[in-house]
Amino acid sequence: MIKFEGVSKTYDGKTNVIENVNFEIAEGEFFVLIGPSGCGKTTTLKMINRLIPLSDGTIRIHDKKISEYSIHELRWQIGYVLQQIALFPHMTIEENISIVPELKQWKKDRIHDRVTELLNMAGLDPDTYRERKPSELSGGQQQRIGVVRALAADPDIVLMDEPFSALDPISRLKLQEDLLHLQRTIQKTIVFVTHDIQEAMKLGDRICIMKDGKIEQMGTPEEITAAPATPFVQEFIGSRGAQPFVIRDHMQPAAEPNHAEIPSLSIDAGWSKVLDALLIADEVAVEEHGKFVGKLSRESVLAFLAALEKERTATA
Repeated sequence: MIKFEGVSKTYDGKTNVIENVNFEIAEGEFFVLIGPSGCGKTTTLKMINRLIPLSDGTIRIHDKKISEYSIHELRWQIGYVLQQIALFPHMTIEENISIVPELKQWKKDRIHDRVTELLNMAGLDPDTYRERKPSELSGGQQQRIGVVRALAADPDIVLMDEPFSALDPISRLKLQEDLLHLQRTIQKTIVFVTHDIQEAMKLGDRICIMKDGKIEQMGTPEEITAAPATPFVQEFIGSRGAQPFVIRDHMQPAAEPNHAEIPSLSIDAGWSKVLDALLIADEVAVEEHGKFVGKLSRESVLAFLAALEKERTATA
């Protein structure tokens, strides 16, 4: 699907930002590029759609050199999602999603139906959100629109450059869950850049760990965890595996049964349901066998995430 053959990139003719990179991404694969700042992961991503020209080697898409595509043909078959959400503030949500289909001269009825389909995919009611402006949406909702806008013209490939890193922790984790669910539905070829090993391990079918413009290791999350190829990889993945979130350990016990005004959650609910509940409420009632046993607050979940981040920083 996407093939890098001896690809290098230099900006001054002397120092390689990317050095002799070789790999292939299969059709329908979720492929993650990860590494420390300055390792070349974003440069690698941007060479795929020719936002950055390569200095040496060849990149192929469907066995055709990217240099042989017209720039419009190439970019119309590649969706692109940025860290900066980059929705046009003066346009409605429907107008934002419709940009590429309109450039491709789709008929209005087809565009309207596609917007409806994509808003439903994003979990946003089309009748409610179609005519809203970006400023009327939360950060997480705006980033959902950024993702589905990249899918509007049904591209073969989607490039995602740290799309969730600017969001609050709960919204970020929820969007990771949403993206996994979406990928199971649409089966696009996704190339995803992140600096967060937990995010990479959660999302990637395969992970490419980079350092100083070179590939340190490439493999499935299980392969990399089981057998780090270099001391750098060992240190980079370190003790950064995700710790399970157990509601009982983080809730506040409470005796009062009067909790009808807030949502409820089973004490054995999974992480995804916890995130869903706390995205719409500051606290939720926790029930066990149908009985109220306590409350779980957004603050306690953020404290859990902050402790994880502190531990990861200490071992980096």
